[in-house]
Amino acid sequence: MIKEIQPFSYLGSIKSPCSKSYMQRAIAIACTAEGESKIFGFTKSEDVDVALNIAKQLGAEIKLEQNVLFVKGIADHKNGNVAIDCGEAGLSTRMFSAISAALFQKVEVNGSRSILARPMDMVIDALTQLGAKVDSNNHRLPLTIEGGLNSGEIGIDGSESSQLLTGLLIALPTLSGESIVNVKNLKSRPYIDMTLEILNEFGVEIENSEYETFIINGNQKAKGIEYHCEGDWSGAAFHLVGAAISGSIELTGLNSNSSQADIEILTTLKLAGANVEVNTDSIKVSKDKLNCFEFDATQCPDLFPPIAALSACCDGISTIYGVERLIHKESNRALTIQTEMAKLGIEVTLDGNAMHIKGGSVLGNAISSNNDHRIAMMGAVLASVSSQPITIMNSEAISKSYPSFYLDLPVLKSIE
Repeated sequence: MIKEIQPFSYLGSIKSPCSKSYMQRAIAIACTAEGESKIFGFTKSEDVDVALNIAKQLGAEIKLEQNVLFVKGIADHKNGNVAIDCGEAGLSTRMFSAISAALFQKVEVNGSRSILARPMDMVIDALTQLGAKVDSNNHRLPLTIEGGLNSGEIGIDGSESSQLLTGLLIALPTLSGESIVNVKNLKSRPYIDMTLEILNEFGVEIENSEYETFIINGNQKAKGIEYHCEGDWSGAAFHLVGAAISGSIELTGLNSNSSQADIEILTTLKLAGANVEVNTDSIKVSKDKLNCFEFDATQCPDLFPPIAALSACCDGISTIYGVERLIHKESNRALTIQTEMAKLGIEVTLDGNAMHIKGGSVLGNAISSNNDHRIAMMGAVLASVSSQPITIMNSEAISKSYPSFYLDLPVLKSIE
């Protein structure tokens, strides 16, 4: 699908959809819980749909009424086999591989598109340490996991992703004995804070020692609860940047004290010189003179595309650190940002772990999303300052996280 975004300016207010990171975790934990959970604030996206489908495949009972999701957990371990389809969702793949292996004796894990190319070494290694036998397609999906998991002490490397650790923190409390997970080089710590926060709401306690050692008592059963899912800072980041470069916006539905890593977009906006007002029930951002800045996005790599859009409109050269976190995203996101920004007249230089972006005039042109939802949103937001329309190839990529994104923009012309 191709979409042409006419030049426009941000003005008005938007209610943020729910955080898919929180929603996927809540669904996964509710799967393991005793009784029924009511999850409020549901909004649709491909990644959330994947988590729901996996929950059903594991045996949870799912019902949706308007924006309230009812999940009746499976609670007890099963002796049988199960097959789960993780689509293209990286979090669900790593998280549910661990959870399903803890609950079932044999698990087939598969997916589609870009997830098939992502290495699964960390999953294979961790589950093997816990006693499972894991077969793979040259360290990639599909995986066959047999024998279930045993409690015990293991070590994992958290430098590439925290998603497997999230899965282990949900899975290991369901086992009979104490488990200890030792973690080296953990990145994306805010996502682990998010996982621990939700587990605690469901009644599961985990001891965290400096994000290096996690002590997990066994025989803990999550309890079905009423859970309210907060708004999504990842999607909101694009609109906040759009306002900073072209006009003004008020976003509602966001938690100003959120554990979400991408709340750090507020830091970058302030560094650049945008007007930022944080209220208890809304975030307001408006345009001002923008200057170049430096920011380390190692703990929040999903912010690279919106920060790149912001940097394109700043005077001077801005530097974003953390490029090494972008290799195994939906696209090689650093190279994709460089290539697609060049089509819009913006110079991006990659230097080891740093990305340098020279601010300038944004030109209209056709760009490709590279089937990456965040690249599509980056291009759409830049149309708010472009001299001519920006056409986005494979624009449907936004369905992965924010299907209604284009509907929240003031101007949109669709071309088949």
